[in-house]
Amino acid sequence: MITTQTADNVLKSYYLSAITDQLDRGVNPFLARIAHTTNDVWGKDVRKTVRHGANGGIGAGKEDGDLPRTGGNPYAQFVSTLKNLYGTIEITDKALRASASRDGAFINLLNEEMEHLVRSSQYNFGRMLFGDGSGMLASITKAGDTSKPIYTVDSTRFLEEGMIVDVYDGAIEMATGLTVVSIDKTTNNVTLTGDLIDSPSGYGIYLQNSKDQEITGLGAIFGTLPTLYGLKRADNPWLQPCVKTASAVSELEIQKAIDEVEETSGGKVNFILCSRGVRRALFDVLSKYRQTESVELEGGYRGISFNGIPVVADRFCPKGTMYLLNTDDFALHQLCDWQWLEGEDGKILKQVPGKPVYRATLVKYAELMCYRPCGQGIIKGLAEK
Repeated sequence: MITTQTADNVLKSYYLSAITDQLDRGVNPFLARIAHTTNDVWGKDVRKTVRHGANGGIGAGKEDGDLPRTGGNPYAQFVSTLKNLYGTIEITDKALRASASRDGAFINLLNEEMEHLVRSSQYNFGRMLFGDGSGMLASITKAGDTSKPIYTVDSTRFLEEGMIVDVYDGAIEMATGLTVVSIDKTTNNVTLTGDLIDSPSGYGIYLQNSKDQEITGLGAIFGTLPTLYGLKRADNPWLQPCVKTASAVSELEIQKAIDEVEETSGGKVNFILCSRGVRRALFDVLSKYRQTESVELEGGYRGISFNGIPVVADRFCPKGTMYLLNTDDFALHQLCDWQWLEGEDGKILKQVPGKPVYRATLVKYAELMCYRPCGQGIIKGLAEK
């Protein structure tokens, strides 16, 4: 006989390890490659002491001269709050009772819920890796229809049907709990539930309850925000990555950017991340002169090789963009790995008050950090194929 207690045991013993592996290694090749660690987590914050510059106690001198004076390494402390990442599943009491006497039916029910949970979590976690922490999915440019809740947005890249979103005008909340009903990726028109929002131009669309609550992704590291991890960029030039612009994908331009990154930082570019159109353009360039090489990556991914450096494409990478990264400089700091949120009674599946529905919540408290921003590079404006 299947009960909520049986379901709890199955969620803990069978599904958790599989979900954890899929969300740690199955989101994208970049996340699969970087370290996941509980180090430097203090309470609700990540506090990471990083070294930049060179040790001052180095020098040359006369055979009988003075030795170099001691000079410590320049240090700085990064501080950022752990972000709260959630995923939920819901099972109705009717569905639970209908499958209670058949183990196979119950497992099929859970499998379907888990697949949706993993797919949605992978989508949003992958999106966050390219974000700036603000959680903005799109900006409304105008109302597409004056009589219906249809809006034209600047990009639909981060939007999917079924998402529950909030709308803000700057810091002012304009609407919450709206569902994305449909998306026209040709016209960039998005239909939301609810009443028509007046004068929406410039309003931001955010994932529900997520405004300014997401992890510090590549958008923040390569962005123009005045601070990064609690430090002012103006006072710390080493927080600025190498930013280049090029109109066409060429081996020479890519290598020049890589050389500049490595000369500036003393690090080594070991991973190239780009949009699919840029990868096609690079493939076209490389295939004209030689056979392109394929490389295997962590998590079962594959990519092409540029002078021994793996090149992978991601759906969330901005168009015309190529990131030149040293993955050794990144880590996902976490309080713990993915866990089920348990009540005081130890239960995972809990009835939603006032509804014949049981809900389980998956949670992870984590933050992405790049210890050496000056060791990373980006090329913008590339023509896609």
